[in-house]
Amino acid sequence: MIKILFICHGNICRSPMAEFILKDMVTKQGISNQFEIASAATSTEEIWNGIGNPVYPPAREELARHGIRCDGKRAVQLKKSDYDRYDYLIGMDAMNIRNMERITGHKGGKISMLLEYAGRNDSISDPWYTSRFDITYQDVEEGCHALLKHLRDTGVIPNRKNPAL
Repeated sequence: MIKILFICHGNICRSPMAEFILKDMVTKQGISNQFEIASAATSTEEIWNGIGNPVYPPAREELARHGIRCDGKRAVQLKKSDYDRYDYLIGMDAMNIRNMERITGHKGGKISMLLEYAGRNDSISDPWYTSRFDITYQDVEEGCHALLKHLRDTGVIPNRKNPAL
């Protein structure tokens, strides 16, 4: 089982979009049984009295435009123990990475930024500030495709004839 945790600041836009985009990709490729995919926040801003807010409506709507549902997802906070639980902890920007390292007590290793898999040292566009959920979707989709390619290229998941399915 390949365990992937996507992380952003509040866990209501970018990281849940990544969670559900990757879940959709692995389902369409018939390999979802090989994955555990989740998302979390570095902050508690979207968590009140232990209950996280749902995915931000414009993020949910952007996913829905692509036929992806995220029903029931609520923000949760990254925990120190997540470093041991997951194989990949993938942040959306450099600030996420710094906070992930602070929370988990680990630098590097399992921690990376999503677009690094696409050969880019760029952040996933934050729609909270830009309102461009379409661009965020494109960034996340590019990163998730590249992550799956990386997992195939490194032998973590078996290579298929058409990995773009």
